[in-house]
Amino acid sequence: MVGITGSGLNEALAKGPEVVGELIGSLDTAGRREVALALHRRVCGRPDEEPVKAALAVLAGQELGWSVAEVDLLLARLLGRDAEVAPHELRKSFLALVPIVLTAADEAGDFDRSRVRVLRDMAESLRVYRQDEFSLLRDRMGVLLRREALVDGGLLPRHILDRNDDYGPAMRTAHAELLTRPGMTELLAHCALMDRPRATRAWRRESAARLARAEAGAEAVRRLLEGIAAQPEHWVNDPDPYGMGAPTLADRANTCLVRGLLWAALDVDADWVVPLVGAVALHAGTGLGGSGGFCRSQPLATTAVAVLGACEGARAEEAAQWLGRLPKKVKNRTVTKGIVKALEAVAARSGLTPSMLRERGVASLGLDGRGVREVPLGAYTAELSVREPGTVALSFRGPEGRLLKTAPKEVREARAEELKEVRAALKELKGLVAAERSRLEEHLAAGTVWAAEDWQRYYVDHPVTGALARALLWEITEGPADGGWTAGVPERAGGGWTLAGYDGTACPVGPGARLRLWHPLRAGGEEVAEWRAALAEREERQPFKQVFREAYPLTPAELTTGSYSNRFAGHVLRYGQARALMAERGWAGNHLGYFSDGWSSELVKELPVPGELPAGEGTRWRARFFVELVDEGARGDGVARLCSTDQVRFERRAGARGAWAAAALTDVPALVLSEALRDVDLFVGVASIGADPRWRDRGEDRAYDGYWESWSFGELTESARIRRETLARLLPRTRIADRVELTDRFLRVRGELRAYRIHLGSGNVLMEPDDTYLCVVEDRVRDRGKVFLPFEEDGGLLSVILSKALLLAADDRITDTTITSQIRRG
Repeated sequence: MVGITGSGLNEALAKGPEVVGELIGSLDTAGRREVALALHRRVCGRPDEEPVKAALAVLAGQELGWSVAEVDLLLARLLGRDAEVAPHELRKSFLALVPIVLTAADEAGDFDRSRVRVLRDMAESLRVYRQDEFSLLRDRMGVLLRREALVDGGLLPRHILDRNDDYGPAMRTAHAELLTRPGMTELLAHCALMDRPRATRAWRRESAARLARAEAGAEAVRRLLEGIAAQPEHWVNDPDPYGMGAPTLADRANTCLVRGLLWAALDVDADWVVPLVGAVALHAGTGLGGSGGFCRSQPLATTAVAVLGACEGARAEEAAQWLGRLPKKVKNRTVTKGIVKALEAVAARSGLTPSMLRERGVASLGLDGRGVREVPLGAYTAELSVREPGTVALSFRGPEGRLLKTAPKEVREARAEELKEVRAALKELKGLVAAERSRLEEHLAAGTVWAAEDWQRYYVDHPVTGALARALLWEITEGPADGGWTAGVPERAGGGWTLAGYDGTACPVGPGARLRLWHPLRAGGEEVAEWRAALAEREERQPFKQVFREAYPLTPAELTTGSYSNRFAGHVLRYGQARALMAERGWAGNHLGYFSDGWSSELVKELPVPGELPAGEGTRWRARFFVELVDEGARGDGVARLCSTDQVRFERRAGARGAWAAAALTDVPALVLSEALRDVDLFVGVASIGADPRWRDRGEDRAYDGYWESWSFGELTESARIRRETLARLLPRTRIADRVELTDRFLRVRGELRAYRIHLGSGNVLMEPDDTYLCVVEDRVRDRGKVFLPFEEDGGLLSVILSKALLLAADDRITDTTITSQIRRG
């Protein structure tokens, strides 16, 4: 046979197709198979030999008795570390090299599914060139991939929990006995066919039937999903030559298996199903390294989200809670779009809006009406609690009733496992409170209105949400939405509630009342001032900045521009810090940097809609904020260091599926406009280079000093004006009240050595009488005394300004030479 595949085959090829045909016809099956292997290798190395391709095509149509090992050899030549053909050459010779592989795989009955999936994807991308031929090959591969592997003695087929990643071997080792139970191979083989986000009805019927027949099938589904939910991201052996090469959770074959397991879990009647599917969605959707838009496994995240969206009945509320929690951690745009669709689908089936559904599913985590959960730990009791305005704490009560802030030694040593569970519950409670805080702020921005019964049940009386809701300011009306509203803080009154006004009045919450969160934009200036004074006097904090919230009505300049706002254009921001803030506030867009399309970016945020609106109704609004790269030369990672700000525009659409259309600023609802511009003001206020006291210490690199000067000491923004107003109330209570005064833009401080002016927008300092700049870095400013600060959502600048004032008022006692040298030199 050596002669046939060596010199004999070469001589036949040299003499022409007829001789090759005669040679092939003279061979038995084994000989023709050997010739096919030789021709296939030759095309890999010399793809332009048409006679060789023609001969290979003839053999691709014959049954040659292929073995699994030979199929593996053919596939390994095309893809993977030992491939004998370059990726670009494979695309050119695809129609010659792949058909024989598919014939062999079909005949052998088993094959490397990961490689065939890659070839199918390549065929899909090549269809644009030769539609019919590539579509035929794609469809042939689709049929192969939908075929289940043969079961041999109950052993798992090699493509189930394969060894191309860390996940497969780990699960085979951890659950060896479980995976050999009767019916398990058939169940997992069916799950491994799931190569798309959504399962068909036929697939689910078959899945349910196999799950019922498999011994401990539900337990296997649970254990394997727990494994992927805990699987660290890692490099996998992916044969895709065009793959991004990023770490992930599982290779292609095991990703398909887990997708099937996620859908199979829906047919398990157990409490763990929704939390575990949600945990997989959260783990897979989280960015590489714990953050960012490149998630650990987009296929698994989108599938888990789709499964949550398919939950019905009693599971719908819990699924809605998970879907509402995911956007805080999941930033991938494809996955987040799926989250919105899934939440709307669950809500529509329940006959409720997404917001209303989420309200009904907020867990109490075992807390009682006081917001406390007690866990016995021997002679001690652990107390988990959430208090107004949303402070979560863990404390321990001893046998004598003494309260301890840390776990006593006896508990740490004798009750270590129970203590571990308590601390895990503390972490979960903190996450739930953070999610509820975010959701309430969304309702504030949307202007959601609740019926009194829902407001009482799901907000002020709820063991978790109540701690936040009772620290917020609400409005109540008994009439239509555009009628009169009365504001107050919730207070218990017998078996019900009243809203207590700043002047001591109380408005009872009757059964026919409707309530909404108070927003300063809708209130008059006098009312806003009274509420701010009342909260400052009582030293009451709020879960988020509500009473002291900035409001941004339209300006004359915006009425002139008409379709866009330039209010925050022309600023230079530290891009990394700005980008982090944008992501935290829900603005998504491409990154800036020294790569394709990295010179400019459009950040988009869809503003929340009122919670009482059905998912398909009402008008949706979104804001678009434009930024551009500021060129300072490429860095090693190519990511921008600075960016400049530009316009803010708005768009609207009807319902959840309409087309977005540009809108004039005068058409944008006041709350929508104000909340979007508030975000942009935050980006500028925190990330501007003008807020960086080190900027002028950069040596020869003094670019943008003109901007730095104008922003650092210029006109105050809305957030800075509220900061000034707040300081006016706080300063008389401080020990330096006789040494400070507020001007239009500055806090003037009289020290023993000099006088200083602290800008209320940037926190930067000028020394009198010649306005010499004084650099005081924030990490050297710590003491602000025991002064109550009503908010710290301005990047901590209120605290920084007050701390600098306290420091400079006693400038003769400063020991930091980096500061004293500037004061005495000036």
